[in-house]
This record gives sequence, C-alpha cells and structure tokens, in this order.
Amino acid sequence: MIRNDRWIREMAAKGMIEPFNENQVSEGVVSFGVSSYGYDMRISNEFKIFTNINTTVVDPKAFDPQSFIDYRGEECIIPPNSFALGSSVEYFRIPRDVLVICLGKSTYARCGIVVNVTPLEPEWEGHVTIEISNTTPLPAKIYAMEGIAQLIFLGASEVCEVSYRDKTGKYQAQRGITLPKI
Repeated sequence: MIRNDRWIREMAAKGMIEPFNENQVSEGVVSFGVSSYGYDMRISNEFKIFTNINTTVVDPKAFDPQSFIDYRGEECIIPPNSFALGSSVEYFRIPRDVLVICLGKSTYARCGIVVNVTPLEPEWEGHVTIEISNTTPLPAKIYAMEGIAQLIFLGASEVCEVSYRDKTGKYQAQRGITLPKI
C-alpha cells in the first residue's frame, strides 16, 4: 500500500523526516515538501562533482575520492555527460514496515538530468546520498536547498524479518555525502 500525505505527516511528527516541510513549497523553486502520496526531498548545498582529471578507473570496490571536486554553493554546475553526488537536507528514519522508492523530479528529468537513489530499506536512517547525472552535451544546473527527488513510501502488510538496522548496514546513520563502501 502506498502511504498518503496524512500518514507522512503523522510519521514525520514521530521523527521520520527532519527537518520536515508539512506543505509543498513550490513558488519560485523546484518544489519540495509533502505531496499527495510522497515527500519531495531537497538537496543540500554540498556537492562532489565527478572529474576525470586523474584519469582513474571508476571502481566501486576501490573508489578513488580524488575523482571528485568538492563544491559548496547555491547552484551546482554538472559538466556535460558527467555526474555529481549530493546529500539530502532531510535526515530520514524509515519505519520497519516501510520501503521507500525514490524518483527524480520531472522538472529536472525534462532537462536531461537524471536522479538516482537506491531504495531506502526498512529501519535505514541517515541523509540520502543522491547521484545526479547530466545526460546532455551541455552543462546542467542544480539548485541547492530545493527539491531534487520524490520519495514514495510503500507500507508492508507484515514487518520484515531482517531490517537494514538488523544487518548493521554499512550506510546506516550516514551524514552528508557518503562515497561507496565495501
């Protein structure tokens, strides 16, 4: 079952989303906050922009942090056919009977900007690390502190046997942008 805005507000009051925007903010910004059946999270003002300056191999088992340039600002320019990492403004605490799926905002998708976030598993908590791909041959602009993706909360009919917390997942309680871990 997909959770609605009332359920999201009730769970946010219990600390599921901090800080929490009870209404959808949309005037003059890429929207964020509660929607009918989800929550539009924001991206912070800290980014890691991918660069091939060191001509290294991208290896998830031995990721070279020098493949990124750290950047902080109100806007982030992602080079053509490249990507950046960011972090949600919000800190999430997912209930044991909920799985969260994330989809990019249509405003960005219509510009060739793709957002990728893996599912937020039951009892995972932390800031969401967000991958933003620029699929265009031109530089692309991302606006910090505005909406970046919509979270859809799926309620389970039964509580899972083993949650992310039970597994002591490697990304549990992450703060800010978190690079790949093995």
